[in-house]
Amino acid sequence: MSIEEAVLTAFTRLFTLGHLIALCGGVFLGLVVGILPGLGGVAGLSLILPFLFGADPSIALAMMIGLQSVTATSDTFPSVLMGIPGTSSSQATVMDGFPMSKKGEAARALSAAFISSMYGGIFGALVLSVAVFYAIPLILAMGFSEQLMLIVLALTMIGMLTGDNAWKGLFACVMGFMVKIIGPAPMTAELRLDFLDLDTGYFLDNVKLVIVGLGMFAMPEIIDLLRRSQTISKSGDLRAQGGWVQGVKDWAQNWWLSTRCCVIGCIVGAMPGLGGSVVDWIAYGHAIQTTDRKDDYGTGDVRGVIAPESANNAKEGGALVPTLLFGIPGSGSMAILIGGFVLIGIEPGVEMVTEQLDLVYVMIWSVALANVFGAGFCVFFANQIALLTTIRYSLIAPFMMGLIYFAAFQATRHWGDLLMLFIVGTLGVYMKRFGWPRPALLIGFVLSKQVEQGVYETYTVYGFSFFERPIVIVMVILILLSVFACIKYKPRPVSLAEDGPHTHKNKAPQLVFYGVLVAWVAMMFVNSLYKEDLTRFYPQFVTFLALLLLLPLGLQIGFGKKPATHFFDSELEDFGDHEDKRTNEYHLLWLVGMLALCAVFGFEIGVAVYIYLFTKLKAERTHLGALICALSFTIFLGVLAYYLTLEYPKGLLQNFVNIGLDRLWRG
Repeated sequence: MSIEEAVLTAFTRLFTLGHLIALCGGVFLGLVVGILPGLGGVAGLSLILPFLFGADPSIALAMMIGLQSVTATSDTFPSVLMGIPGTSSSQATVMDGFPMSKKGEAARALSAAFISSMYGGIFGALVLSVAVFYAIPLILAMGFSEQLMLIVLALTMIGMLTGDNAWKGLFACVMGFMVKIIGPAPMTAELRLDFLDLDTGYFLDNVKLVIVGLGMFAMPEIIDLLRRSQTISKSGDLRAQGGWVQGVKDWAQNWWLSTRCCVIGCIVGAMPGLGGSVVDWIAYGHAIQTTDRKDDYGTGDVRGVIAPESANNAKEGGALVPTLLFGIPGSGSMAILIGGFVLIGIEPGVEMVTEQLDLVYVMIWSVALANVFGAGFCVFFANQIALLTTIRYSLIAPFMMGLIYFAAFQATRHWGDLLMLFIVGTLGVYMKRFGWPRPALLIGFVLSKQVEQGVYETYTVYGFSFFERPIVIVMVILILLSVFACIKYKPRPVSLAEDGPHTHKNKAPQLVFYGVLVAWVAMMFVNSLYKEDLTRFYPQFVTFLALLLLLPLGLQIGFGKKPATHFFDSELEDFGDHEDKRTNEYHLLWLVGMLALCAVFGFEIGVAVYIYLFTKLKAERTHLGALICALSFTIFLGVLAYYLTLEYPKGLLQNFVNIGLDRLWRG
């Protein structure tokens, strides 16, 4: 298909009624996900992924693109009105957006943010349109070995650039490999780590992407916000503050700053491992360094809103470049997006760009259209959305927990889904506590299959002669340069300053976590000794790589003298004058209780009891209010089960009653 035919076909499909409705539906879900603190693009895509199985590919594609494209737009609401980053890409917006809100200029800040987000999204889509055209010859030159080295380069960048410690980032990528290894080996179908299965049959397949995404991002963020007991905006009223027109004027006066930050967003988004976690800070720093009146930043300067909001939406177009062209996710949400593509029969990479170019352009222009819809929805519903910020987070959290466990169960509809989500979520909680980069684990998990296949294919086809190929040599040089540049020039995080509020001399908690990781690696290696050659080759390769990275980490934790690098601990953060300063373990025990209730009474009843107890004891609602909350969620589950023919985990009492009724019927 020629480029002209692809453009014409894509334009026709883009404006079909079904595509537009699905795109608007995805945009609406994305706005909700962005507004609720603790979620984000990764958690949002993970939530809808189970429901896309079997759906029409064009509808599923539009929903995923719509959701992914606008979470960086609606996350402005909690950042401006509450001072809480809705997602990681809106952290810098808090610096000036929240002070503007406290000065009565919330509407002005939101208006400037929405127009900047829309401009950034459209700019990123235009850049991607051009990038696809010029990247096709490069893609056609990529063989097995080149693709493998490109993945290695991406993982190196991810590991080195995410988090406060390069060794932690690299090992987090390997941890993603280790999670993916659980289950059958692709070459032999023999179970690896089979002793974990306990004759349940759950690990006859690999751990699902939905569970890893929710466990790494949704659970840790929800627990963190519960611990903070954040107070929400007092009034949530925007109507008396005005400033909607002024926000548009502010953007028009700073359009060149917005454009420069869009370019930054596209470049950073296209670099695997950076993305939403740093792009807003890079743009914010650029704004400070290149404009006058630097002292105004941090006190309510609208330029401090325009810069990060332009960059964090433009990065979505940039992140789609490696995602669509090479099948390498540029961020955690793009990793989930690739999983969604595969689920509906779309394989990113060479064949997609050469044989389905019209589909590529549909995705690109859907990103631009979604940003227009998202900005329009945000402006139209701003006053109503602002009222949501008056709700205590302890009222929202139990529903969100019930929702993510409900979504996790739809992955395979096995009880193991709930237990695996808790285990992965607990790992995510402690990775967040000790400053280990969670996006690196997720991206390592997604790329693990490609790494394993690439190693076998490259060695079989080329042997060690693949190092003589020109593109491979260039890739090796880039890998070495990226490692050198990261070690030499990586800035020291300001929030982890020497003897700062996040650091301390007590190494015991980190050493315990480190010991658990060492035991996990050792267990994997010992188990591989009893497997066939093709089954044990990859686990032993991964465990050897893990030990190489764990050794310097152990020396740093045990003998390091720089708390800024080695002793990060979010337990030491200052939560202010809030009453609830419970530990992570306290909230994890609440989830253990919920799982226990589900095991006894079944999922619907167990979650209902959990919501009732949580809202009564933690949110301090009346018995009637807590009962209404519990019943409303139960009705919600019932409606979903009826219309989508879903199943929920059965409890011991339910099975006992069913067995008894069956015997009575036969008798």
